[in-house]
Amino acid sequence: MSDDKVGFGRRKNVHRWSLAAWFARFHCAFRGWWLGSCDQSSFRIHYLAAVFVIGLGSYLGCELWEWVMLVLCISVVWMAELMNSAIEALSRAVTLEYDERIRDALDIASGAVLVVSLGSAVIGSMIFLPKLLQLFF
Repeated sequence: MSDDKVGFGRRKNVHRWSLAAWFARFHCAFRGWWLGSCDQSSFRIHYLAAVFVIGLGSYLGCELWEWVMLVLCISVVWMAELMNSAIEALSRAVTLEYDERIRDALDIASGAVLVVSLGSAVIGSMIFLPKLLQLFF
């Protein structure tokens, strides 16, 4: 299917490589980020954690490689949370009735957010703990 015949709220009759097509893609992506982040209360916690990590990293004077790891961790957690939000929205569109398969899919998506959050916390601890110990001892 060509891009000029795509539905689902996308702009029609726009050449796929035109500047307007790229603006439309970015508009959809930012809209998705907005919808996903506003719909979930847990996203607020991830935003606060990101602000804390950035502030602490600035205060402790992280090196470039440490910033790369911290930004990667923040990005992966946000991506997992957005995918979880997308699966939740899709499940509500499919049915509002209880379905064990949908429950399992939602639990798996939540588990993915938990895994990347815990992994990111471990990486953050590996970066920050030695710096904090040097600062206080």
